[in-house]
Amino acid sequence: MTRFRFYSVPLAASVLLFGTSVRAHPASPYANDDARDEAKLAKKEVAFGIDVARRGLWQEARFRFQQASTMNPDSASAFNNLGVTLEQQGEFDKARTAYERALQLEPKNLSIQQNYDLFREADEKRNKKTKKDAAAAKPKDSPSAPGSQNPSEPLAKPVSPLPGASPVPTPLASDGRTHS
Repeated sequence: MTRFRFYSVPLAASVLLFGTSVRAHPASPYANDDARDEAKLAKKEVAFGIDVARRGLWQEARFRFQQASTMNPDSASAFNNLGVTLEQQGEFDKARTAYERALQLEPKNLSIQQNYDLFREADEKRNKKTKKDAAAAKPKDSPSAPGSQNPSEPLAKPVSPLPGASPVPTPLASDGRTHS
């Protein structure tokens, strides 16, 4: 008697192996079906990404929106939501690129326009604050501020000698004491 072994393939692996790896030739009558399937999968990725973003799982949301934008490079929704996610994660240059791509795809979409406008306003405020903080961190060149003198200048300046006094100035030590 011969026994047969059945190997179960997990569902996710079977989808990876059989579901998306075989594509129709572009001239095939099924090519449009494949494109529609990709668009549907991209919409599902966007919907899932929105769901996890609402839960605060920004890295997972980012992954989903990146997947959706790869599956359907014409998905303004994927790029808009990717921009929101990147902004949330502090990657402002990448967020700007994603928003601009979304606007390029759907320039009349009010949601995308509002998101991009809010992003630009916040980005301008961040840039102003960064410049202001950088200016505040710079040491001012006033003679009253300690340590603001040019390092090539001596710490003690020569004093004009009084009649009968020694013309040699008394230098300061690094601890502020005078040497004699």
